[in-house]
Amino acid sequence: MTPADWSAIRLTAQLAACTTVLLLLVGAPLAWWLARTRSAWKPLWASVVALPLVLPPSVLGFYLLLLMGPQGPVGQLTQALGWGRLPFSFGGLLLASVLYSMPFVVQPLQQAFEAIPERTLEAAATLRAGPWDRFFSVVLPQARPGLLTASVLGFAHTVGEFGVVLMIGGNIPGSTRVLSVAIYEHVEATEFADAHRLAAGMVVFALVVLVTLYVVNRPPREKAAR
Repeated sequence: MTPADWSAIRLTAQLAACTTVLLLLVGAPLAWWLARTRSAWKPLWASVVALPLVLPPSVLGFYLLLLMGPQGPVGQLTQALGWGRLPFSFGGLLLASVLYSMPFVVQPLQQAFEAIPERTLEAAATLRAGPWDRFFSVVLPQARPGLLTASVLGFAHTVGEFGVVLMIGGNIPGSTRVLSVAIYEHVEATEFADAHRLAAGMVVFALVVLVTLYVVNRPPREKAAR
């Protein structure tokens, strides 16, 4: 592989790691609220979180470009703060990846939180455990499989992004040229051997992700049988 390909791999891993960390920090409280709230607005917010599952990446990328452009509210804010423009930068890629991978983290966490019995939290409350104490000492340990699933899915989905990252980041070597864009560039240039090496690595990576998720989410009776 070329040095440019190794640079794309490193940038992709960096983007996926940063996106996963941010999604866990933002997604865990959001998933907890969605799992426990009785608000009439819950269906709307759950639908907003799930929008990237059904929206074409080009649609999301287009509106993010409008928001982050020089005339958009986000773009004007970042320029006023001295951060420059987000499109065609790693920061823009990170923001787009967080939004695009949001449901792959929030939904597994929400399902894990909803599976925790209410009586478990009530028992912790009777022992004078505060809300934060209950969340960190009771909720998160019991939701560990959901946390692992959310982390793996968030990381893997970011690695496989193409449409959004191409629209927001373009193809700037060392800055926004991620692995999926590198494969596309090799195919356009009819460099099929280079494209095959990168694509085969993605297939192996995807298989490892799926096997990991199967092992983590294997039914208890199957684990007991082994």
